[in-house]
Amino acid sequence: MIDELDLAFDDDQADKTKPRHRRRGGGRTAIAFLLAFVLLGVLGVGGYLGYEKVRGFFTAADYDGSGADAVQVVVKEGSITEIGNTLVEADVVKSTAAFIDAAEANPRGKNIQPGTYNLKKQMSADSAVALLLDPKARVVNGVTINEGWTTLQVYDALSKKTGIPVKDFQTAAKDPKALGVPDAWFTRRDGKKVSGTAEGFLFPDTYEFPPKATATEILSTMVSKFVETTTELGVVDTAEQKMSISPYEALIIASLAQAEAGVPGDMAKIARVAINRAYVKKMPLQFDVTTNYWLTLNSKGAKHSGKMTTAELEDPKNPYTTELKVGLPLGPINNPGQQALEAAVNPTPGDWLFFVLVDPKTKVSAFAVTNAQHDANIQKACANGVPLC
Repeated sequence: MIDELDLAFDDDQADKTKPRHRRRGGGRTAIAFLLAFVLLGVLGVGGYLGYEKVRGFFTAADYDGSGADAVQVVVKEGSITEIGNTLVEADVVKSTAAFIDAAEANPRGKNIQPGTYNLKKQMSADSAVALLLDPKARVVNGVTINEGWTTLQVYDALSKKTGIPVKDFQTAAKDPKALGVPDAWFTRRDGKKVSGTAEGFLFPDTYEFPPKATATEILSTMVSKFVETTTELGVVDTAEQKMSISPYEALIIASLAQAEAGVPGDMAKIARVAINRAYVKKMPLQFDVTTNYWLTLNSKGAKHSGKMTTAELEDPKNPYTTELKVGLPLGPINNPGQQALEAAVNPTPGDWLFFVLVDPKTKVSAFAVTNAQHDANIQKACANGVPLC
């Protein structure tokens, strides 16, 4: 006797007079369920058992319970399906379909975040979703990189958080292009050399790195964020087409504005001063922060402008000096944030050639076009307690 259910799934019994591309699998599914319900009504308990057999063909495979052996899984940015695939590969859930069903049934199922999680193997899909939404299951290895930090400060912070030696980060950073910095970022239009270091390309942000990430992987992630951010801001196109300078020069200006500005609102004005002195007047910038950068690289410690010696300011060995040399320094002097990058390619219109911090409490600077105006601003700064006089 032919089993009616088997017949419903038998392609060879289909009407061969119809084109094969017209035969749809969904029709067979509907027929199977229809026959299952007919059998349930006609055969009673026996039909019910048959229905259970049929239903198994269409129920997503799933494990039972809360799982067994512990496992740590890295969940990357992606769709619920992609997350499910990752969990199947780690044997956390039995099928992606079951995970999708569980995530869609959970009101917070769409809130699963990328990261590293402590899970268990062979969990039910419902249990896996619940654990992925539990903050305690997430392995937090976050570190915040502040705007304006030098690479040395970045390496130190990363080392303390990850346990990776500073030397490993320094070694990984020797080839910035291998970390993902595009070749175009290491060119200049002003005829000067480029530093060729990773300075400027380690974008400041809060990162969460996998527990076993290497120094190279960590720095590559930061460079990737830099490329992503500068692309979104249109730094390359604006620098080249609107300002007629290279993106690298814009990055240098951003780092100068980041270092000199006491408040974000002054960054675009300081960027304008740098542009006016370097490109319009073709004069030395005389930005003391470039001397401080050189002192820091040589482990001598930064100083306030009013306490720098002439020998330090005019050190001929300093390739970053802007005291006597015309134009921008050798390279960026820190890793600027988004506001500084925006300021560099969108400087405030103005003829200013000077600026000075005039209020140590508000950290606001005063800008001037002439020496006389600048001298007056310096006197105002001294009266407010800034050690310049």
